[in-house]
Amino acid sequence: MIVNPILPGFNPDPSICRAGTDYYIATSTFEWYPGVQIHHSTDLVNWRLVGRPLNRASQLDMRGNPDSCGIWAPCLSYADGLFWLIYTDVKRLDGNFKDAHNYIVTAPDITGPWSDPVRVNSSGFDPTLFHDEDGCKWFLNMLWDHRTDSIGGHPRHPAFAGIVAQQYDPGTERLIGKAVNIFQGSSHGLVEGAHLFRRQGWYYLTVAEGGTGYEHAVTMARSRDLLGPYELHPDIFLMTAKDAPDAPLQRTGHGQMVETPDGETYHTHLCSRPLPGLRRSPLGRETGLQKCVWGEDGWLHLHGGGLVAEVEVPAPDPQSMPKPTAPVRRRFDGAELPDEFQWLRTPEPERIFSMTGSALRLYARESIGSWFEQALVARRQEHLGFAAETRLDFAPRHFQQAAGLVHYYNRHKFHFLAVIWHEQWGRALTILSCPGDWPDARLQFPLDQPVPLPGDGPVDLGLDVDGAELHFRYRLNGDDNWVSVGPVLDASVISDEGGRGEHASFTGAFVGMAAFDTSGDAIPADYSHFDYLPQSR
Repeated sequence: MIVNPILPGFNPDPSICRAGTDYYIATSTFEWYPGVQIHHSTDLVNWRLVGRPLNRASQLDMRGNPDSCGIWAPCLSYADGLFWLIYTDVKRLDGNFKDAHNYIVTAPDITGPWSDPVRVNSSGFDPTLFHDEDGCKWFLNMLWDHRTDSIGGHPRHPAFAGIVAQQYDPGTERLIGKAVNIFQGSSHGLVEGAHLFRRQGWYYLTVAEGGTGYEHAVTMARSRDLLGPYELHPDIFLMTAKDAPDAPLQRTGHGQMVETPDGETYHTHLCSRPLPGLRRSPLGRETGLQKCVWGEDGWLHLHGGGLVAEVEVPAPDPQSMPKPTAPVRRRFDGAELPDEFQWLRTPEPERIFSMTGSALRLYARESIGSWFEQALVARRQEHLGFAAETRLDFAPRHFQQAAGLVHYYNRHKFHFLAVIWHEQWGRALTILSCPGDWPDARLQFPLDQPVPLPGDGPVDLGLDVDGAELHFRYRLNGDDNWVSVGPVLDASVISDEGGRGEHASFTGAFVGMAAFDTSGDAIPADYSHFDYLPQSR
């Protein structure tokens, strides 16, 4: 069986393609660098991260991008012996404007080398490239109309002004002909995330609607002509959980269909698993996959019937088995940062970290939560219960310097156990917490006073998350027992819906290592290892 989500943790907006017998999924990375995650599978059951192609300044520089901006909704396809990756770099979130720039890069192999980008347009986001049977290529994106006070598609949300199609000429690397608004969505509104699929003389269009919260849906339409008009699916939606509040997979929407070599059809989708009893999703929007069937009426339907996505669905090969969950223990004794880790915004990682051969060395830069140059290296939270542990060697000299272990979403949602220097206590531990304070991002300090750290050797830092509860712990080098530090903190706020609430944050919880030095001295902080220990799926 395929067990959903197939890509746990922050992996939204999944675009899927097949090259021979290999399947690839590209997902959004927003402000996390390098840009776009690509996973590979041969059986649709087990997936492995194989690259993040936007990894140099000529392709992507997000310094200054606000939280939840950056890379939105990539589209991955394979045609003409090339992989084509289409993506948006969004430079603004709030207000009437988005400043969304759409690009194309290509590569002969999924591992690269990936080309420098070609800018296509900036008229909206969620672009896709469709390779038609006659060799023509069509570029689609949602059209953003800033001339409204109603943010959100037709007819309720006029800022989402429909899906626009225009022919793309790969020879001149530009759009040609007239842009045509081919689909303005259903009455559900907020039309975006379009993908085209051609079958038996029909063009099938799947789009995301309802926003990326609990009203989210995959809407389907078809036409004999690529440019329309399009008729809606008799059920309007292919899948949605908007009327199934108790379904384990919530917020289902925004995906793409793929056919197996044997002609079976599957459809990706994003989804979330909110904490029990809370409408908060620390794991962010994850990637799911549903088996589908074509009805006698020529429309696609979920294999199990209805509109609600299932946790387990049949795989193409019934012998395929999901790999079991296991602890992830990383020793920073190599030359490369382990694959699961990312950092924020900057294409100049050498300014914020290096691999010394025995440690990951962070060069403390701007404050935690900076939109420009922040020394924070972290991995996705993939389970509602987990522990994380690291060993830190750090010698702060004054109060402006800190390094430690962080549970992080964005600048106004994090909990940070930090080694600092205090005038009274010397080297000490403190907790810097920002539990969703929007828009000011003011800190709270949950400890009554810092915890002194005798000596100057390494210190082990740990945290445990159990659903909505987080608590920190530490131990001095050489000690066997951990010591709890600070009160139980609200882990649920480190979620999509925490702070500003639904529709305002689009990434997911990360756990990792951070350091800042607001004096500008860039003091180093060395981490020897990082362990991620799942407690539940």
